[in-house]
Amino acid sequence: MAKDSKDKFSTEGLKVPESLGVIMDGNGRWAKKRLLPRSAGHRAGAENLKELCRNCGRYGVKYLTVYAFSTENWSRPQSEVDQLMKLFVEFFEKYDPELEEEGIRVRFTGDIDALPENIRKVCREGEERSAGRQKMQLIVAFNYGGRREITQAAQSLARDVAEGKISVEDITEDSLSSRMYLPDVPDPDLIIRPSGEMRISNFLLWECAYSEFWVSDTLWPDFGYDELTSAFRDYAKRDRRFGGLSKKEG
Repeated sequence: MAKDSKDKFSTEGLKVPESLGVIMDGNGRWAKKRLLPRSAGHRAGAENLKELCRNCGRYGVKYLTVYAFSTENWSRPQSEVDQLMKLFVEFFEKYDPELEEEGIRVRFTGDIDALPENIRKVCREGEERSAGRQKMQLIVAFNYGGRREITQAAQSLARDVAEGKISVEDITEDSLSSRMYLPDVPDPDLIIRPSGEMRISNFLLWECAYSEFWVSDTLWPDFGYDELTSAFRDYAKRDRRFGGLSKKEG
């Protein structure tokens, strides 16, 4: 990854979120505009994930969660699903040395156990290989669905009730949060969606309760340093009240 001057990543006038979520949307439209196959858009999007990691690491983001493949994406044509699975494997084989250089730990969130064995192997090895890296965590949401995550967390608590380990009264927001896929990862402070779509698309439904949202018309493969900086600049102007009063109102 190319080295940039420290001045480029100055946080003056910005507010950098500790935990950032990104819905990587627009690969297909990017390819269509260029009369290219959708696979070319997905490949360009994967290349851009490398750049996003680099930029977030330079800015000091601690947790970056990216929406790579949803539980609903299985409904796409089988050829496209196969290409996405192949690209997933290629990405971590190709870029892990660069992620290591940047000190980026890789983790996965989603229904990983339901994935093909070769994909589960990539996930296991990626997490094990990067466990000691401490600069930033890249959390890849793969075969992820917010509703499925909440359902599986509820089922886990229900089993404990049925087995007499806990009572119904022990089910609280905190106990439910503890059964989510990665309970140690902070809820996203900011969620960014390129491509101009104004919806959450089943991404981090439980965790995004008080997240700020920022939408860009830029398609994901073209989403770069300038757009990320604009998002952080706008985020700095937000008054996060979490249901309370702002400092001006208090």
